Parts: sequence; structure tokens; C-alpha cells
Amino acid sequence: MIDQLSRIKAEIADSFDEELEMQMEEDRLDELVAEGLSEEAEPTIDRKLYFRELFRLQHELVRLQDWVQHKQLKVVVLFEGRDSAGKGGAIKRVTQRLNPRVCRVVALPAPTEREKNQWYFQRYVPHLPSAGEMVLFDRSWYNRAGVERVMGFCTPAELDDFFHTVPEFERMLVRSGIILIKYWFSITDEEQEFRFKMRIHDPLKQWKLSPMDMESRIHWEEYTKAKEEMLAKTHTEDAPWWVVQAVDKKKARLNCIAHLLQQIPYEDVPKPDIELPDRVRHDDYIRHPVAEEMYVPEVY
Repeated sequence: MIDQLSRIKAEIADSFDEELEMQMEEDRLDELVAEGLSEEAEPTIDRKLYFRELFRLQHELVRLQDWVQHKQLKVVVLFEGRDSAGKGGAIKRVTQRLNPRVCRVVALPAPTEREKNQWYFQRYVPHLPSAGEMVLFDRSWYNRAGVERVMGFCTPAELDDFFHTVPEFERMLVRSGIILIKYWFSITDEEQEFRFKMRIHDPLKQWKLSPMDMESRIHWEEYTKAKEEMLAKTHTEDAPWWVVQAVDKKKARLNCIAHLLQQIPYEDVPKPDIELPDRVRHDDYIRHPVAEEMYVPEVY
């Protein structure tokens, strides 16, 4: 009985280690502050409190997932913000304990030549959820109001058409039964500069930097103006924007998840009792050995 209890504890601890591994990686980056890349940061949320609340909120996300399946809801959550604003980290924490068949992430690459000549929203429509699904967009159709506008990838006429069309497009989604939630992750100029320098000095994170990221630093003010106009023109009663203060990444994740849970009333879903059936055994069954050369070497 003691051995069984120890194995159960080890299994639970192993599931927590997934989050701890991600967090230790971020803590390793924070140590680079000592190299003079940034002024001393303000104290963040207590580590124990962070993990306790994160695991509690993730448990609630599982309950929400069950409710979405049970009620056959269709949920779309948009994550927008500047480069390095923490959207990806928040999405990871939302999806970490969820069923990928129920909750999936959409992060589309740059449009192809064919997609550039389609109706602008056409490439996003196939990724919308069916009944019983949640879809998280890591950037969305709001690329047009942000990077495409600032970097000159769309014309002024296309931008005007977007602002004219997107409120009706989102009203159509809501009328169709989709629950649409839009988040903007907000960071300061200084914080973005700091996070970019973290990535530049860390070989494990350099892949996250793209030429477009570098350009975004040059065009900080243009992105600010674009964001302000976007929020003003697309913050509607049917699809309001919610701004997440994201300078403190841990607080941003907790606040975003807690708010997301408040947007969809949910309850416990009745579930039948589950019993593990006895394994059927046959006297003539023989488990044949695996050839030694097929095993992965046990280096550890």
C-alpha cells in the first residue's frame, strides 16, 4: 500500500514538473539581468502563490472544457499584442492540462499568394470551432490592423475596408452561436526592449527573434497608433476588447485565465462512475521478447 501511495505521489509530482520546467527556463533568463541588460525589476507575485493559483485555475479550465463539450458550445479566444508581450506563455498555461481535441491553438503563417487574393477573413474561417470546441488564436485577423498596416503589407483602402467589415464579421460569429473573447496583452516600451535583449543573449531563445521583431522596435510609435485606432474602432458591444497588463508575466497569466473563466458560466458535468475492467488473460498468450538492438540506449 505504501509503494502504491508513493507511485501516486510521484505521478502527481511529475505532472506539476511540466509547469516547473517551463518556469525554471524563464527564471534562467531572468538571471541574465545581472549582466546589465535591464534595471532591477519590481518584485513579482510570490512563487508559491503563483503555482497554487495556476494549478487551481487550470483545474477550473478542465471543468470549463467539460462544460463546453457537454453543452456543445463554440468558443473563440483571440490573443493579440506586441511581439514578446507574453501571448504564447499565456496560451501554453491555458492549454497545458486540456484535451487538444477539444481546445486547439491556431497560429497561422504568413499568407500564401493565393490567400492574399482571397476575401481577407477567408483563411481564418476554416479554423473556427465546431460544437464542443475551443479555439485559441495566437494572433488573428487583427494582423491587418497591426503588422500589415505598420509594415505596409496592406493598402489604406484595404485597412479601411477591414475596419468597416470586422465589426459585422464578428457580429455574424456571435449570432451564429460562437462565444468570442478578445485579449490584448499590453507591455511597455522598456519591457519589450528588455525581453528582446533576453532573447538576443540566450542561444535557446534566439529562434524566437525574427526580422519582423527587429522592425517592430523601430516602429514602436506606429504600432502604438495602430493599436489605439484598432481598439477604438473594433471595441463593440458584441465583441469587446479586454486589455491584460502583461509587464509581469506571471500575474498576466493568472489574470487572463481567471477572467476567461468568468466569461463562460459553467457547472460540473455529471459523469458516470468509471471502473477499470479486469484484463482478460489467455493461457496460450505468450509475450515475445524484443530484439536487443531495437531498444533505445539507456544513457540515463
